[in-house]
Amino acid sequence: MVSQTVASSLLVVLGAAAVRAQQRQTLWGQCGGVNWSGPTLCVDGAWCNPQNQWYHQCIPGSGPTTAQPQVPTTTARPTTTLVTSIVASTASSTGPVVTNPPVNPGTCPNIPSGLGSPVANQLNDPFTFHNGNKVTSKADWVCRQREISELLQRYELGTLPPRPSSVTASFSGSTLSISVSEGGKSISFTVSINNRPSGAGPHPAIINFGTIGASLPVPAGVATINFNNDDIAQQQGGSSRGRGKFYDLYGSSHSAGALTAWAWGVSRIVDALELTQAQTGIDPTRLGVTGCSRNGKGAIVAGALEPRIALTLPQESGAGGSGCWRIATWQKNNGQNVQDSTQIVQENVWFSPNFNTYVNNVNQLPFDHHLLAGLIAPRALYVMENVDMEWLGKISTYGCMGIARKQWEALGALDSFGYSQVGGNSHCSFPSSQQGSELNAFIDKFLLKRSGGNTNIFRSTQTHSSFNMNNWSPWAVPSLN
Repeated sequence: MVSQTVASSLLVVLGAAAVRAQQRQTLWGQCGGVNWSGPTLCVDGAWCNPQNQWYHQCIPGSGPTTAQPQVPTTTARPTTTLVTSIVASTASSTGPVVTNPPVNPGTCPNIPSGLGSPVANQLNDPFTFHNGNKVTSKADWVCRQREISELLQRYELGTLPPRPSSVTASFSGSTLSISVSEGGKSISFTVSINNRPSGAGPHPAIINFGTIGASLPVPAGVATINFNNDDIAQQQGGSSRGRGKFYDLYGSSHSAGALTAWAWGVSRIVDALELTQAQTGIDPTRLGVTGCSRNGKGAIVAGALEPRIALTLPQESGAGGSGCWRIATWQKNNGQNVQDSTQIVQENVWFSPNFNTYVNNVNQLPFDHHLLAGLIAPRALYVMENVDMEWLGKISTYGCMGIARKQWEALGALDSFGYSQVGGNSHCSFPSSQQGSELNAFIDKFLLKRSGGNTNIFRSTQTHSSFNMNNWSPWAVPSLN
């Protein structure tokens, strides 16, 4: 017979299990994933959608449905085929900023050789060079951006190669074909240009990473360029390292992670658009770039490393995108289920192998992702985040971008910066009723070049009272003239 003590213990265990079984997660809450110990069932009218193996979310509906494909509308134009080429002679720099007149790199401090002093419980000062000198002018800022870009590439992203020796482009129908040669090797890839406005143009366009993120409502007058970034660098897990056309050209052991390889691909698209403007009708000086989730990480890195992008639109990019490593670590240490540096390198090959050395102590790094965003300043950046997804780092992105905004403030360019964090939508489903007018204001001002709504935006629909932005950015913000 079972003793009374054992029987009582069994009843307690079974009772606790029954309580857990009856618990249901609220709409938009987490309902599963690696190491998740909370409810795995959703309230009525919602189902548990596995976003990835680490994060499942309760979203409205009863389960997956088959979406009907959307057929883009394209203005009929005569089919043309043109082949043009550009040959770069001795390009040796991949600095993130183009100025007029250009800043002579010889006037900038030498690129540092080491990590410098660790920075803990705060973010790195954008306005202090690695050698301790202060940034006091816009010319200094260009030098500081050059330094930050080099450090990011060295320790996290991998090296962005200079412009290849040869880029050729041809355009036919809606297909832009791009061929690149370097060091005796050649690759080719294509992008499709859809929804081209009628008329001679030139017209603005938004480069869209992959198929995720296509929910952004692009207004009339703006074309879309569909970029299969997986073709350039694969992202199917750890086995994808060194696979894709970028690595066919530069070698499978190249230091660049997928994010840097994709940014290189965006640069080649811009090259091709410069070559074929008369045929495509696309203005290469009015280009945006967007993507959601993993492709949102790609969008913000492309905007940071390619200075010809006028408007950067990352959607729900989270950790590795608009989130800061140090803040994510702080969140995780406080018991929150957020993706951090140690986990993200296990998920995929977005970063350089060099980054693995530092993921267990990100305080060593002479940067964080507020400085990645700062490589875009003073160009336009509008960040869209989801307050319902703790995994994305809702505090990390809020704090990181709130501090990044100070770089636009220093440059007198706050009307070029937007951060909007809302909820009530599933991952990568654009909430037009909450963010549509903001997105349109950015596209109007920076791509369509017409006045419109407010583009000086920093907001969240949730109060993040546990995060003190001033404590995390104790340095002064200069006025750079």
